[in-house]
Amino acid sequence: MANYSFIPVTTRKQKREFLQLPWKLHSQDPMWVPPLRGNQAELAGFRRHPFYDNAEAQAFLAYNGSEPCGRILAIHNHAHNEKYPDDQRGFIGFFESIDEQAVADGLFHAAQEWFAKRDLHELRGPVNPSLNHECGLLVQNFEMPPSFMMTYNPSYYPALWDNFGFQKVDDLYSFIGYKSDIERMEKKVQFVADEAAKRMKVIVRPVNMRNFRKDLETFLHIYNQSLEGVWGHVPMSDAEVTHTAKSLRFLIEPQVTLIAEIEGKPVGSMIGLLDYNPRIKEINGRLFPFGFLKLLRKRKELKRVRMISTNVLPEYQRWGIGVILAARMLEPAIEFGMEYGEFSWVLESNHLSRRTLEKANLDVEKVHRLYDWPAKAVDNPA
Repeated sequence: MANYSFIPVTTRKQKREFLQLPWKLHSQDPMWVPPLRGNQAELAGFRRHPFYDNAEAQAFLAYNGSEPCGRILAIHNHAHNEKYPDDQRGFIGFFESIDEQAVADGLFHAAQEWFAKRDLHELRGPVNPSLNHECGLLVQNFEMPPSFMMTYNPSYYPALWDNFGFQKVDDLYSFIGYKSDIERMEKKVQFVADEAAKRMKVIVRPVNMRNFRKDLETFLHIYNQSLEGVWGHVPMSDAEVTHTAKSLRFLIEPQVTLIAEIEGKPVGSMIGLLDYNPRIKEINGRLFPFGFLKLLRKRKELKRVRMISTNVLPEYQRWGIGVILAARMLEPAIEFGMEYGEFSWVLESNHLSRRTLEKANLDVEKVHRLYDWPAKAVDNPA
């Protein structure tokens, strides 16, 4: 009979077991892509990361005897609770478990008890460790590997959350576009974009790699401002912006990373990242000593791109800036040889972004879910 125990992670050995557990559970799953090891240690709070300047976390491991069989991270995101004083809650992430409800229940209870000591009695997740990073539980389409910086989990995970009593609070949609869709979109939007750009004197330029850090920080500041009214959004701090810009320095593809300006003022941005996941799988999540070189070699062989975000300052959001950015991205993407583009993720409750992609006749390929315990209806102005 199984002898499960649930232990707070405190030692170096336990931290290693926490980080290694996905390999133990999923290495035989052909759809699974290993995470970048160093990045996971930072995001779990085991190494320095500016997210934790205004947050704290406690990791827990489930054991069957002496064997790790599950994990969870309880996250007290002070920045969220400061921004939303009527929505005081704890967050959970980095969830992994064998297909055993008792293990999942024990992990959720361990997180609940930790939060209760901080007078937090409502949960949301999964977030790793926030909505500005990897988040959501995959609930639709387990037959296709994840794109870069998107989560993947086995098909039995949603039942573990549902059976505990978690309920959907919002879904994250991944829209898909193939080369034929991209070519069709180019013809459809080019004229509209050209006319709008002329009328409003919009200049679109690629990110300047010689001035990369400033440009990417510009993008991230636009990201923060553009999402101000979006459900659940918490702005990244200046330190997080700087850290993220540094971490993306060598991963950006300038042809699909654009900034829109009006009279020299940045008003919108679009960022695309090549799907590095096949390379990450090849190096098994290890960037050093030589994985980094393998990751970045012959990037034109990578035929998929993930469009992470298109953001426009609130006062310009009805001006068609997003259409202009999309039009300017399509031609270089085709020239680059892209065969597949994923627009992810888009909140189900973000009606403006959803309508834009739906009008382009793009299909939802994957759905990731955010859960609340206990559940509350989304009150989203989008």
